[in-house]
Amino acid sequence: MVINPTFLAQRTRQSVNWHDAQRRVLKSYREWIRSAPEIQSMYSLSIPVPALRTKMRQEFERHRYVNQIQVVDTLLFQSHAEYQETLNYWKQLPHILKYFRAEEDPTARRPTNFMSGFLEASLSTLPSPLPCLSTTNEQNLGPQLNALLSFVS
Repeated sequence: MVINPTFLAQRTRQSVNWHDAQRRVLKSYREWIRSAPEIQSMYSLSIPVPALRTKMRQEFERHRYVNQIQVVDTLLFQSHAEYQETLNYWKQLPHILKYFRAEEDPTARRPTNFMSGFLEASLSTLPSPLPCLSTTNEQNLGPQLNALLSFVS
């Protein structure tokens, strides 16, 4: 399959009125729904097509009650950019699977800020603290020193 970057390109434009915005949203929704089988085969997903379509619908439903036409236009632009990147195979598998993370791992959550997410990921991949410390000493040291010991070992 030859990838043509301009195949799905569209000119950015604003909606004239709410009827025009609604028509454009429905067109975008239909494009996503119709492309679900192609996305599944292109990315070799083990997720069934109905599950892909359900997730696509959920993403559109998240913004159902937006009541500013400029916001709708921005969401349409972002949706089409995602659609173009997905069908031109400019994404990798993790970019597609990020939408299914909540179903895969119910305890999955986004970190509250960058540092907490960075430290959480860093500390989970490091080996356990120094073996010379007993568990009773570790409990008395406090969380900051335990984190420091995790970095040292």
